[in-house]
Amino acid sequence: MPTSDLIYTPATELRRLLNERRVSAVELLDAVLARIDAIESRVGIFQTLDADGARTAALAADAAIQRGDSLGPLHGLPITIKDLEPTAGLRTTYGSRFFVDYVPAEDGAVAARVRGAGAIILGKSNTSHFGHKDMCDNLIGPPTRNPWNLSRTSGASSGGAGAAAASGVGPIAHGTDGAGSIRIPASLCGVFGFKPSFGLISTWPNTDFWAARTHAGPLARTVRDAAMFLNATAGPDRRDPLTFDSGTDDWIRVCDGGIRGLRVAWSATFGYAPLDPTVRAVVERAVGHFTDLGCTVEAVDPGWDDPAPFARVLWHASMAYRHGQRYRQQPEWFEPSMAEMVEDGLKLSAVDVGEAMMARSAFYERARTFLARYDLLLTPQMPTVAWDVDGYPTVEGRDLTAIFDRVPFTFPFNLTGWPAASVPCGFVDGLPVGLQIVAPWRQDALCLRAAAAFEVSHPWAAARPPLN
Repeated sequence: MPTSDLIYTPATELRRLLNERRVSAVELLDAVLARIDAIESRVGIFQTLDADGARTAALAADAAIQRGDSLGPLHGLPITIKDLEPTAGLRTTYGSRFFVDYVPAEDGAVAARVRGAGAIILGKSNTSHFGHKDMCDNLIGPPTRNPWNLSRTSGASSGGAGAAAASGVGPIAHGTDGAGSIRIPASLCGVFGFKPSFGLISTWPNTDFWAARTHAGPLARTVRDAAMFLNATAGPDRRDPLTFDSGTDDWIRVCDGGIRGLRVAWSATFGYAPLDPTVRAVVERAVGHFTDLGCTVEAVDPGWDDPAPFARVLWHASMAYRHGQRYRQQPEWFEPSMAEMVEDGLKLSAVDVGEAMMARSAFYERARTFLARYDLLLTPQMPTVAWDVDGYPTVEGRDLTAIFDRVPFTFPFNLTGWPAASVPCGFVDGLPVGLQIVAPWRQDALCLRAAAAFEVSHPWAAARPPLN
């Protein structure tokens, strides 16, 4: 198989080829490393590349296959780990000058489960500084660029992961999502991204009990490849009391079956969000596929007020109590966007934060009541396509310089903790557009099944960015 085809082969197919010994883990790794060598200087996927460690792991993976060992769900597959996840013996920077030489002694929960499932960790994918924003730049390295147009942003904070999945640098990439950080780069880079229900995958040691509702999840080129990641990582963790047992043993199997008869809500703007008309046209055509698939689709706005004002309080308070001491010590190590968040957070009172938490509870009840009338909610994933890597987007004359204006469709579902998937649904001017599929809490199987049904009706995995 030509290298150009091997690196874009779905993970589900690669596992079969590995099991049948028609391709080796080392051969697959060599193909991916060749791809990295060809594009990394232009795209900027990695903070740390561990080619030697990956080769050692690939050799061990091949030996296990030869011995006939019992193999994990990700055995022999190259994967990137976002640089917000601790990795034992492998530099973890958090995109920060404060941790530029930090090498953890212990894996985080996801890294440990990925290793235990037999994956080959390629290295640490780039992120914004402590994952604080939706553009993948920081003060310790070059920005991650969009594989579809290198002058545009990949999105963030899982920007390296999105660029990796789109570029053929591993079939699956690990990401995290505190306000859209899986779904943003998935949409802008034209791959599938899945934010599971809050608690389905452990985020230890980064467990956040009260503020941002950060989720861990996959970016991949197909829905079932993302489901493979869940087979390896989903489930309770005694160190993270917010995790739960879904009762699902095989996330690939839940992708099977249709969605005929489902009640689907479609909201283009929530009644307040900016949306580029060309993006809206692409997404509306995609929504039409759900009617073709047998769903009853109703265009409706949910009727809630924009949650950005109280979400901003919670987010900025989190930035302040996590990073305020560092900021006081070395403010020059913070870019303006993060400095502004920390400074604003340091001015907040306990009452401010308490009122924001109460507002979040009220928002959840409003959202729950709305979605109780439907099985799924569809929205655009982003208000625009990828914008200039050094700038901000404009939608119908409105400059989206505030982060919550750029991510109006993503962060509400971190506040609720519901599963949400970004599926590629078309292009505008050669740049990908994403559709978001949202399901109620712990209805992850339904969300994946709907995404898989849409994938069959609107295949996207064959699209490849023009990097060559």
